[in-house]
Order: sequence, then C-alpha cells, then structure tokens
Amino acid sequence: MNFSLPFIPERTLKPRREGLNMIMDKGLGIYEAQNLIDSAGHLIDFVKLGFGTSYITKNLEQKIVLYKNAGIKVYFGGTLFEAFYIRNMVDDYLKLIEKFGLEVMEISDGEVIIPHQEKCEMIARFSKYAFVLSEVGSKEAGVVIPNNQWVNMMNLEMEAGSKYVIAEAREAGNIGIYNKDGSANTSLIDAIKKSVNTAKILWEAPHKPQQVFFVKEFGANVNLGNIAHNEVIALETVRLGLRGDTFFNWLPDELKAKQQH
Repeated sequence: MNFSLPFIPERTLKPRREGLNMIMDKGLGIYEAQNLIDSAGHLIDFVKLGFGTSYITKNLEQKIVLYKNAGIKVYFGGTLFEAFYIRNMVDDYLKLIEKFGLEVMEISDGEVIIPHQEKCEMIARFSKYAFVLSEVGSKEAGVVIPNNQWVNMMNLEMEAGSKYVIAEAREAGNIGIYNKDGSANTSLIDAIKKSVNTAKILWEAPHKPQQVFFVKEFGANVNLGNIAHNEVIALETVRLGLRGDTFFNWLPDELKAKQQH
C-alpha cells in the first residue's frame, strides 16, 4: 500500500487460496498485457483467455509467458475446451495445453451437453497433471438448473478433483447465479452457501453491482471471476471499503454513528 489507513480489512496476498481475482483477457495485445501486469499484477491470480480468443490472438505464446513470469495462472476459456470436445478432439486439446506450457485448464459444459459422470471423469483424469477449474451452469438462457442440482454438481466436481468450481454467469452477467436483469439469484446463491464450501467457488461477477453484492455477502476475501482487465484496481477498492458502495462496511460502530442524523 502507498500509505496507511486504519480499519481496512485484511486481504490475502499472493500466492493465495482465497480472495482470488480471475481476470478476463479478450484479446489484449502484448503491451496492453504488460501494462496490466505493471499496474495490477499483484492483485491478479488467474487470467482467462476468454472463450475462443486464443485461436486468433497474435503473439499468444509471448503473452502467456508474460503472465506466467508475473506469477499469474493463465488458461484458455472453457468454451475453447468445449469446441475441442464437440469435435471429439479432447486429446488434441491436452496436447495444446502442453504445447503452450499451461498448468491450468478449465472444463465446462456451458454450450454443449456433457453427461455429468463423464465430466467428473475428465476432471479426475486431468487433475492428475493440471490445476483444474470446472464450471457449473449453462450459458443458454432457456436452460434452468434446479438449485439442488447446482449444489450436487459443484460438490461432485470438487470431489473429482476440481480445485475451484466456477459459478456460471456468462460474460454478460445475466444468467446462472444472476437473474435476467443482472441482479443476484439469491435463492440459488443461498442454496449453494448452505451446502458447498464457498472458499472453493469462483463467483463470476463481471459488473460492479454484482461484485459489491458478493463482497457484502462473503467479505473482502471472496473469490471473484470474469473481472474486466481495466476494473481490477476498482474492484480492490470495493473489497477494501474505499469506494462508496462498501465505504462503511469495515468501519467501527463509533465512526458510523458520527454519520447518523
């Protein structure tokens, strides 16, 4: 920190297991990635090369090395895994992971239907030599997964070897753990909170109101994902109570009382 302030919540430091930030890279150039690392690399735990952007992005290998050298875990978005899966090319996907020296991989079924037992078997297989993230929830607006099924799938995927389970929200933040208007699906989130180890969940929260919700609900060290690359610092101020939305969260009652009218 550049200076001291009392009553700031204690944040976990990298390398950490909780309080994670997963950032979306949707095609940043080399210099943009380096600027991101210079300004906020100390706050970033994962960079997801979003959906299929790694197929097109220039200087991909060089950018991956930049992130890895900065102590950031980088991986291909789950949609790319599904693109290989639906083409019966899972072994080719594993070769791709090895080619680019990636230590993290995401297994998702947001676009394609994968029998859950098969998905868990892949998690168990891949977790033997990779840091596996898995994602629960469909990207299709018409697909409704009952709350108890969400809970069951999350727990089974953790048991299979997933290090963190990602709670699906899409890049738009209007599905899965959110309602169509982007507000939190509190019924689902409450069900998950009661029956799943939330320290092992990455909640996708692309928009500020969603980030504020989870910080207020779970505290400064909640795991958040799908954060825009230019919102990392701003999110940290939400976590620390240095932004209007959470300004009073960590202050003692005697200071809050001064503001009562």
